[in-house]
Amino acid sequence: MKVGIVGLPNVGKSTVFNSLTQVGAEAQNYPFTTIDPNLGVVSVPDGRLDALAEAIHSKLVVSATVDFVDIAGLVRGASKGEGLGNQFLGNIRECEAIAHVVRCFEDENVAHIHGGVDPAGDIEIINTELLLADLATVEKRLERVGRAAKSGSAGLRWEAEELEKLIRHLSNGKPARTYPSSEPLAEVLRILITAKPTIYVANMGEESIPEGNRYSAEIEKLATLEGAESVKLWAKLESEIAELPRDEAREYLAMLGAESTGFDEFIKASYSFLGLITFFTTNEKESRAWTVKKGSTAPQAAGKIHSDMERGFIAAEVGSWEDIVAAGSWVRARETARVRLEGRDYILKDGDVMIVRFNV
Repeated sequence: MKVGIVGLPNVGKSTVFNSLTQVGAEAQNYPFTTIDPNLGVVSVPDGRLDALAEAIHSKLVVSATVDFVDIAGLVRGASKGEGLGNQFLGNIRECEAIAHVVRCFEDENVAHIHGGVDPAGDIEIINTELLLADLATVEKRLERVGRAAKSGSAGLRWEAEELEKLIRHLSNGKPARTYPSSEPLAEVLRILITAKPTIYVANMGEESIPEGNRYSAEIEKLATLEGAESVKLWAKLESEIAELPRDEAREYLAMLGAESTGFDEFIKASYSFLGLITFFTTNEKESRAWTVKKGSTAPQAAGKIHSDMERGFIAAEVGSWEDIVAAGSWVRARETARVRLEGRDYILKDGDVMIVRFNV
């Protein structure tokens, strides 16, 4: 699962990416520093996994991960090829979700591409370009379907009518993700940029810790109206905190009145907003977090561990992470009836711990 980090130039995208991934993408005070997208794999913080590993005395702990992609800064006119527009749009189409970094800090030493801090205006610039790109996609589709519909196919006429409704929806400045579910448009909605889950990232200065500022409050309201999510972080400061030893970082955060970093919240939000859940496997050798789509069955989850497990699935021993931690071992959890046997139709729950019985 890939999350594309986007935004206008000089809003802190690459600083956010660097701190999340420690990859070291170039972050400078001029547009188009990021030309080729950078990819980083980020571990998802999960206290449940840590608790399991401690209770079972696992030698190795393996976290779930999310891929983040640092995409070139977008400018007005990108939908028509301005700046790195075509490349930007192509890169973002390859991602499953969008993290839109918005500048919410004042700093005269960091140039703003449009002269001043204006989160709503910045969001509108990028969203307009994404909507225009989606409109072009839908209009091309309507042109093809409209010609074919003249042959008399009722299904195609229905799709053409739905496409016209979608065009009106997008033309009114509404993202595709807020369009009512429509079976005829399922295929086209899957490829639209504004249909992707979106998280607005309010990037603020140190003076606004931990409550945020008027800009972040504005972004939170906009996100709610658009069917998006929002998180707050302080990229420059948090990038410095990320380099400290863990104990020192916690002390510094506590001194600032923050319980956790904005980056932790951002990673967790990205993970959950993608519709993902976590299940665990644990033993003395290793405790590991596995990622599946919400609604996955036990055999599908088993396939994440190994394809043979899905193919030869018989049943799964399942317990909640809380019960396994409380028992102190899988054997004791089984003895106290905290582990149950589930079949092929079992829908995995977030936080389940599983042992797979299979035969191939």
